[in-house]
Amino acid sequence: MKLTISDEAVKWYESEMGISPSRGVRFLGKVYGKSPIHDGFSLAVEVFEPNDPLLIQYHDDIPFFIEKADEWFFEGHDLVIEFDEKKQEPVYHYLKDGNDYSFSTKN
Repeated sequence: MKLTISDEAVKWYESEMGISPSRGVRFLGKVYGKSPIHDGFSLAVEVFEPNDPLLIQYHDDIPFFIEKADEWFFEGHDLVIEFDEKKQEPVYHYLKDGNDYSFSTKN
């Protein structure tokens, strides 16, 4: 399982979410909604301080991470976050076994 974030997506999070080196971006599953890998659960993004990270990437000293408690949601998928210039928002790719499942917050 890996976490990869494009530079353009990092810039979006920095401008939209008020993140800092002590409070970065946490990716987690939440009840309700739908994702390409779960019915009834969707991806959530929140400003948070890492507590017990499973995966963590630093960009400009800002942590982007998934906590160990949220491993169940990703089911071994790599999470790749890119930026959609047309929609002006992040696009989330769940990669596993050669399959790519994409999801945008505004579909």
